[in-house]
Amino acid sequence: MYNARMLNRIRRRIDTLVWGDTLSRHGLPGRIVASVLRYVYAVLRDVATGQLTLRSMSLVYTTLLSVVPLLALSFSVLKGLGIDQQLESQLLTFLEPLGAQGEEITAQVMSAVRKVNYGVLGSIGLAFFIYTAISMVQKIEESFNYVWYVTESRSFARRFTEYSLVLLFGPLLMVLSLGILTSLQNDSLVQYLIANDIVGPVIVTTSKLTPYLIIIAVFTFLYVFMPNTKVRPGAALVGGITGGVLWVTASLVFTAFIAGSENRDKVYASFAVAIIALIWLYLNWLILLIGSQVAFYVQNPAYLRLGRREPRLSCSMRERLALNIMFLVGRAFRMPGTGVNVHRLSDELRIPSLTLAPILDALRGSGLLTVLENEDLQPGREPSRITLNDIMSVVRVQGETGSHHTPQWAPAVAEIGRLVDGSVGDALSGKTLAELLDAEDSPETG
Repeated sequence: MYNARMLNRIRRRIDTLVWGDTLSRHGLPGRIVASVLRYVYAVLRDVATGQLTLRSMSLVYTTLLSVVPLLALSFSVLKGLGIDQQLESQLLTFLEPLGAQGEEITAQVMSAVRKVNYGVLGSIGLAFFIYTAISMVQKIEESFNYVWYVTESRSFARRFTEYSLVLLFGPLLMVLSLGILTSLQNDSLVQYLIANDIVGPVIVTTSKLTPYLIIIAVFTFLYVFMPNTKVRPGAALVGGITGGVLWVTASLVFTAFIAGSENRDKVYASFAVAIIALIWLYLNWLILLIGSQVAFYVQNPAYLRLGRREPRLSCSMRERLALNIMFLVGRAFRMPGTGVNVHRLSDELRIPSLTLAPILDALRGSGLLTVLENEDLQPGREPSRITLNDIMSVVRVQGETGSHHTPQWAPAVAEIGRLVDGSVGDALSGKTLAELLDAEDSPETG
């Protein structure tokens, strides 16, 4: 009991320090420290809840299933251009913190990739091969969508097209960028500048930082591309820098850990390589998701304190949301060339898409909303055939208790409920969505 009170007291003091104005009173340095503490607090809270770690573990499993198909597709593209050897060096750079085990894993994986025979696979086997690689990218998107409170994934057409482009051209762009950097380092002008006592140390330091800058660039690209929502480049860059710094730090710590663990082979024997690789994969996925979480908070600072608490909507708010959603969708339907999707609804209503998801699903399930191929929403039928009572009943009347029995209301409660339902019906009196839209467009309303 005493320990619980002590922990609660400590938690309240931390909340006061982080979210209060104690630090902000000390001018600009205090505000900077307070801002950094809030981001650190929010990220640590999210990691402690377990969802980021669980999704990282899931991505490790997906990686093990998809690594050979993924690398085989990249290898086939690079081999056609005669630069397939670069893929092995990239994989080795990624596994460099594992030391000798990294070289062993790289050799084994590349050996398996080179033995893939597309002629033997056949059309069905090749299609399954491509599907496995694409499914990995889909799993990554789902994790990023979770971080960004996105409930709708890309459509199948977008998924297939965009994922294929990334899988085919992503490794090519990385190899070309590394090749350009290598050629620049061998350039006579660069060599002359390196020999200079003033400029030389700067260029040497920059060249050593190049792999980490590439990691930051890759992370930033993923943070912009993977979530099925609009991510501002500035927020993605902050997340990319955070992820890159964490990755470099984790690499140094992991390398030191591997070098100092001389007895691991005695304990785990031949399983040591596999266990080390799994741990490193898990850390990389976790760092990638943490960077995405930072990017989300930079773009949406209002979530810093709330985190992932489940939204709690009153009955009145659910009714207004249902009406407002149908109103906005109906208004866009009447204006040719315009469209409205989940993200635009979220922006206009200033409510997270996660909060809108249950109401949208209920409206779609009742046939009042439909989703187009481009993910825009439109009324399920003509607005003149959608009554406001139809919309209200989705959130007022329809629902399940989880029991197979009809609820047994007390007679007095049942009578009150009947009176309330009757009052709502009389107030709406058969009005339609079209009439609501007409009222908004009328000069008297404006």
